[in-house]
Amino acid sequence: MIKKDNSPIYVTQPDMPVFDEFVESLREIWDSKFLTNNGKFHQELEKRIAEYLKVPYVSLFSNGTLALITALQTLRIQGEVITTPFSFVATTHSLHWNGIKPVFVDIEEEYLNLDPEKIEAAITPQTTAILPVHVYGRPCNHEKIQEIADNYGLKVIYDAAHAFDVNHNGSTILDYGDLNVLSFHATKTFNTIEGGAIISHDIKTKQRIDFLKNFGFANETTIVAPGINAKMNEVQAAYGLLQFKSLENNRLKRQKVWEKYSEELKDVPGVKIPELPDGLSHNYSYYPALIEEQDYGISRDKLYDKLKEERILTRRYFYPLISNIPTYRGHNSSKLSNLPIANKIAEQVLCLPLYASLESFEVEKIISLVKNNVRENFLI
Repeated sequence: MIKKDNSPIYVTQPDMPVFDEFVESLREIWDSKFLTNNGKFHQELEKRIAEYLKVPYVSLFSNGTLALITALQTLRIQGEVITTPFSFVATTHSLHWNGIKPVFVDIEEEYLNLDPEKIEAAITPQTTAILPVHVYGRPCNHEKIQEIADNYGLKVIYDAAHAFDVNHNGSTILDYGDLNVLSFHATKTFNTIEGGAIISHDIKTKQRIDFLKNFGFANETTIVAPGINAKMNEVQAAYGLLQFKSLENNRLKRQKVWEKYSEELKDVPGVKIPELPDGLSHNYSYYPALIEEQDYGISRDKLYDKLKEERILTRRYFYPLISNIPTYRGHNSSKLSNLPIANKIAEQVLCLPLYASLESFEVEKIISLVKNNVRENFLI
């Protein structure tokens, strides 16, 4: 909890469960001597998440990155995969670790997701899949993406790290694609401290995922695949189960902060708030603002630094652009001319603090500093 002192205001804070209840769960785990390997809490959490999200099958992981890596292994993806450069680096790193070449395609200016109108031009005989991201929980144009995938015989794996409990037009966006990958990192609306999951649509695929995340073991003596160790342990699972007790209340608190930002910042010159699509039931995970220097008066980075001086710690999600970091900037698809919108947005975006325990006086302070940006006030 942030207090009325000199403590920093972070962009995200974990939504914490009741401490005493967590201690009781730890005591039960310790008494059982069953700390990991698909124990009681692990099994219960898989079932609880599937019921809550209205999805058929959930496979829990120790973190979202290992879930991404395993999802690609599950579908035996090779060659080239079309993806977005505007994401957290884990999206593309998961391809790299599987020996897959990322092919970057530019994003839409409206919702900041992979632009389906530019996908077909990037398809080659080596293309085997599309890896889109529901950026900030805004759903991709899944219908168009699936149409392209079907026409070219491609798999679709959604990086849905931001999309826990996001519904569009009455349906969960986790229904789309061949697999969906969630993150339960501590900064997410639902978290297990570290953690993740793969959402699959049939029992055969879930079984393969579960083999792969546990060294390939089918039973004590049978190893059916070259798996890794990516299991979620009992402590993480117990923490996750407690999240459900406050999940809706925390979402409502985040929504109030979101709405306050939107109302107060909507008319600030040079501050653009990306729209939410109609029919969206959101989780209010992130509040991205685009700082357009020409109208705002100072750059995004100068605003970032000024807020940091005031102990308000924002994040430039996502900067630098993945295609511009050394590992990937040598790819032909990484050229600036290929990704003009993604490069522009990466230089403008600033995610403001957004979490359930953010107090109203802190929200007011953040808004005041963003609104009163004029050059003389910032002394630049």
